[in-house]
Amino acid sequence: MVQPTVGNDTTILKGEKMPTQILIKKMKSSLKSFALAAALITFFSAFSQPALALAKGEKSLYERLGGVYAIAAVIDHFSDALIENPMVGKNSQNPALKKWHTESLDRLPGLKFMRTLWVSKATGGPLKYTATKPGKTNLGLEEAHRELKISSEEFDEVAAELGRTLDYFKIPSREKSEVLAAFAAHKKEVTAGAPKKLSKF
Repeated sequence: MVQPTVGNDTTILKGEKMPTQILIKKMKSSLKSFALAAALITFFSAFSQPALALAKGEKSLYERLGGVYAIAAVIDHFSDALIENPMVGKNSQNPALKKWHTESLDRLPGLKFMRTLWVSKATGGPLKYTATKPGKTNLGLEEAHRELKISSEEFDEVAAELGRTLDYFKIPSREKSEVLAAFAAHKKEVTAGAPKKLSKF
């Protein structure tokens, strides 16, 4: 390697004379470019990692809700509240929902169990959920609800009842929003069997 020879006013590098001030400026410029390149590499490397890696140490929604026992308590209250709900319960104008909430309540304990497993899985828990009537995805709900002919408005009322239950248990706003968003993500599946509305035109 050729070492630079520094004089009073000039520097000899690779056999070439160059004013020392100019050489210093070039070296500073090179260092700035190197620092910028290093910063860009660090920046893009960080964003190339999976999102989960950026949130390392973050607890899952399942954990933040309190685990399976807390979720089971919410489901128990929610399921009982649905029976009494005037729009989707035992007095519903939807014949299928009314029939289920008056003639099929012997199945309610099993339904509560399945709902608990579903919510646990949907919120990132370790429990396995296997649908009795599988949908297109592992958590798909279309086949389980098709015969109930649930409308969009009825789905929204079920979601509202879930929201009231979360409030009853004083679930923090962040977790409440995440639970409702997870449920809302399956609205098209739950309402897949809804009667088609006739067009006015």
